Amino acid sequence: MDPMNRGPEEFNHADEPVGGAGAHAEPGAGPQRPQHGRESATPDFAGRAAGLARTVQLVAGDFLLTVNPVDGSEIENCPPSDIPGRPVRHSPAERAEAERAARPPLPPGPLTPAPPLLERQEERARLVRLLGRGRSVRLTGPAGSGRSALLDAVATDCAELAPDGVVRLSGHRRSPAELLYELYATVFRAPLHRPDRATLLDRVHQIGAIVVLDDLEFGGATLEELLMATPECAYLLAATPEVPAPHSESHVEEVFLSGLGRNASLELLEQAVDRALTDEEANWAGDLWFESEGLPVRFVQAGALLRQRDQLRGDVNSLDPYGFPPDEPAEASVFSGDGREIPLPTLGEGAAPAALLASRLSEAARATLRFAVALGGEVPHQAHLPALVGDTHADAALGELIESGLLSPVGARYRLAAGVLAQLEGAGYAADAVEQAHAAAQHYAWWTGHPSVTPERAATEADAVLAAMGALVPGAAPEHPATVVKLARSSAPAFAAGLHWTAWERALRVGSEAARLTGEVAEEAYFHHELGVLALCGGSLDRARAELEASIALRGALADKRGTVAGRRALALVEDRSGGLLPGGRTPAGEEVPAARYEESQSPPGGVPAAAVTAQLPAAGPSLVTRRDTPVGGAMPKARRTLLGGARRNLVAAGAGALLAAVLGTVVTLGATSSNNDGGQGDQVKQQQSANEGDSGGGLNADPNDPGSTAKPGHSKSASPSKPGSTPRPGTSGQPVPGTSGSPDSPSDHPSTPGSTKPSTSGKPSGSGKPSHSPSHSPTPDPSSHTPTGTPSTPTSASPPSPGGSSPPPSTKPPPSSPAVSKSATSSAPASAKPTTSAGPITSA
Repeated sequence: MDPMNRGPEEFNHADEPVGGAGAHAEPGAGPQRPQHGRESATPDFAGRAAGLARTVQLVAGDFLLTVNPVDGSEIENCPPSDIPGRPVRHSPAERAEAERAARPPLPPGPLTPAPPLLERQEERARLVRLLGRGRSVRLTGPAGSGRSALLDAVATDCAELAPDGVVRLSGHRRSPAELLYELYATVFRAPLHRPDRATLLDRVHQIGAIVVLDDLEFGGATLEELLMATPECAYLLAATPEVPAPHSESHVEEVFLSGLGRNASLELLEQAVDRALTDEEANWAGDLWFESEGLPVRFVQAGALLRQRDQLRGDVNSLDPYGFPPDEPAEASVFSGDGREIPLPTLGEGAAPAALLASRLSEAARATLRFAVALGGEVPHQAHLPALVGDTHADAALGELIESGLLSPVGARYRLAAGVLAQLEGAGYAADAVEQAHAAAQHYAWWTGHPSVTPERAATEADAVLAAMGALVPGAAPEHPATVVKLARSSAPAFAAGLHWTAWERALRVGSEAARLTGEVAEEAYFHHELGVLALCGGSLDRARAELEASIALRGALADKRGTVAGRRALALVEDRSGGLLPGGRTPAGEEVPAARYEESQSPPGGVPAAAVTAQLPAAGPSLVTRRDTPVGGAMPKARRTLLGGARRNLVAAGAGALLAAVLGTVVTLGATSSNNDGGQGDQVKQQQSANEGDSGGGLNADPNDPGSTAKPGHSKSASPSKPGSTPRPGTSGQPVPGTSGSPDSPSDHPSTPGSTKPSTSGKPSGSGKPSHSPSHSPTPDPSSHTPTGTPSTPTSASPPSPGGSSPPPSTKPPPSSPAVSKSATSSAPASAKPTTSAGPITSA
C-alpha cells in the first residue's frame, strides 16, 4: 500500500484486474492469492531489493554526489559536461501545481467554509500599497491573531504586481540559507541540482517576486542577510512580537496586528455556529472577548464548543463527525425533544478550551492528538493516521481537529494551534508520549524506506520524522535508540535526495548519537561518513576531515573495505580542496591513496621523496667527493610543502623526478670520466712529481707556485724534453693532490710542510716508500714540452697554488727502475680546477 496515495495501487496494480493478469474480478475486490506464487514472487522480490538499495545522483556545486544508502554517499568532482547550465523559470502551469502541492492537504468529508476576514480591510490595503511600491513589510501580531489569513488575502491581491509573481514560503524552523534555496527551487526548474553559495546568490539576485514569508523566526542581521541577497524582491514577513525586530537600516515597514473588536468577535462566533446567539451566549462571548483580547482563534474554538453543546442537546440540525445525522439511540433521554439542558462552558474553559474540545471528539481524533503531543505539536499527515491509530477511517479525524480550531496550517502540513500543546499536556495527553513517539518512529522507519515513497514526499514529512527521533534519544527503554538508528538510516538518504539538507544533517546527528548509545559501530561509521560528505559540500573542510577520519577509523576496525574506500576517496577530495597534504604525504594510518578520478592524478603513497644529492667537481687525479651543507633537492620547509599540495602534487612529482634524473646522470658521467682519467687505477695511491733535475745539472724546472719562477701559474715547464741518454730523476711535489696520500718518502730527502698533506680517501694506508708505477695525470702539456719518440718522459703534476703563494721544495728521491713510459696521459679536467672541500666527512668516490 502506498501510504501517501491510497489509490488503485493499494489493490495490486491499477491497470490489471485483481488476482493477476488472467484473472477477472470486480473493481474494488480484495486482494487474491496469485496463481503461481514462485513466478510472481520473483519479480516482486527483485523490484523490492532494487528499491531498497536505490541511489540518487545529484549535482551539489561542482561536486557529483551519489546518495548511496548502503555504503554511504560517494562524492567526486563533477565533470564539466554534467554541471547544469543556467536554469529556466517554471511555466505558469508548473508554478500553479507547485503552489497547490505546497498547501496543507484538505481533510476528507464535507468542506467547512473558512472563517471570514473581519476588521482587516485597513491593514490589507496598506500592505498591498507598500508592496506595490517595492517596500518590504513585517506584519507583527501575537499567535492566533489571524496573520496567516491576512497573508492569504494580500497574496491574492498582489498576484500580478511582480514579474515572478507571488512566492509563498514558511519560515518555521528555517534559516536564511534554506529560504534562499526554497526560493530558487520555486522560481527555477533545476531538478537534482543544489548550487553552491556563489551560484545561488547570483541566481536569486535575478528573481523579482513578492515573497510572502509566514512564521518568521529570525530578525536583525540575519534578516538583513536575506534581504540583501534578493534586492529585487519585496517581502511580506509575518512574525510574533518575540522575534527580534529588523535593523533600522533595512528600511522594513512595521505593521502591527491586534485582536478583533467586540462586535467583530461576536459576528465571528455567530458565523461559526451558523445561528444567532442567545443573550446568555452573547454575554459569555463578551467576557471571553475581554479575557482573550479579541484573538480570532479563541472565538473559532468557542464556536466549536457551542456546536458540541448543540449536539449534546439533541439539535435536529446537528451532524456527526462524518457529516451525517446522528443515529437516535433507544434511550432518547439526551437527544429527544428539547433535550436536557447543557450548561455553557466556564470562562476558564473558554479561554483554554483544548481539553474540553478533545473530550467531545471521536476516539480517532483523540488518538491523533496524543501523537501530536508526543511529537512536540507536529501532526502526522492524514495518510499516516490509519496506520498509526489503527482505524481505517482515522484520516477523517483531521477534519474534526481543524473545525475545532485545534490545528493551524504551517507550510504544507498542520501543527497544534497556539497554546493547545500546553493545555493538552496539562490534561494528561502526554502520559504515554514516549510510547506514542516509539510507535510513530517504527511506522516512519518503514514508510521512508518504502520504494514508492519519493524523496520529495519524505522531505515534506521531515518535521514529524525528526520529532519522533528526538523524543526517543536517549530513550527510556533500550529498544528506543535502536529504532532511532533504523529511522535515521532510512530517512537520511531520502532527505539528502530531496534536497532538504537541514533535515539530513539533523537526522544524521541524532542517528549518530543513537548508534553510540546502542554500540552499533557500523551504523555510527555510516553517520560520520555522511556528515563528512555533507560538510564537504558545504565548504567546511576541517569538520569534513574530522568526520571522515572518524568514519575511516571505525570502518577499518570492522574490516569494511567498501565503506573504507568510499571514505578515503572523500578524504582525498577534502585534502585536495584544502590545498594541503596529509601528515607524511599519506592517507590516515598510512593507507594507500585511493584511485584517482577524472583529471586528478594519483601521487605516490609516501609523497615525493626528498633526494639528497652529493655534488662532485672534476679535479686533477682522483676526485674528491664531499658532502654539501645544503643537499640538492632536500626537504623543503613545512610551510612551502603545505602550499604544494592538492592539484600541484603532480607538478612537484614531475619536477622532482626530472631533477633526480639529471643529478643521477651527472653523477654517472663524472664517475665514468674519473675512472677513465685514472687509467683504471683510480683506487690506487700514487705520488705526484712536479719537478725534476736532470743529470746534466741544468737545475730544477720552474715550479708554478715558486715565487722566484718566471713561469705563469698553471703552466708547468717540468715537461721539457730530457737529453738523450740521460737518466731522468723525477721528484715529487711536497703538496699532494687531494685524494692521494701525502706522507713524505724520507725526512731528509723530502721535507714536508705542516698542513701540506691530507688523509687518503681510499680507506687503506698508502705505501709511502713505494712509488706508483702508473703515470700521473697532468694538465694539457705545453707545446714546448714535447717528448721525442722512444725517450721516456718525466711525469709531472700541476698542483694548485698554495694560499701563501709558495710551494714546498721538490723531492729528489729517485724512483726504482721501471719500464719507460712511452707517452704521458692527459687529463680532461682544467688545470686551474680546485678541489671542493667542506667541514663534513670525506666520502669515497
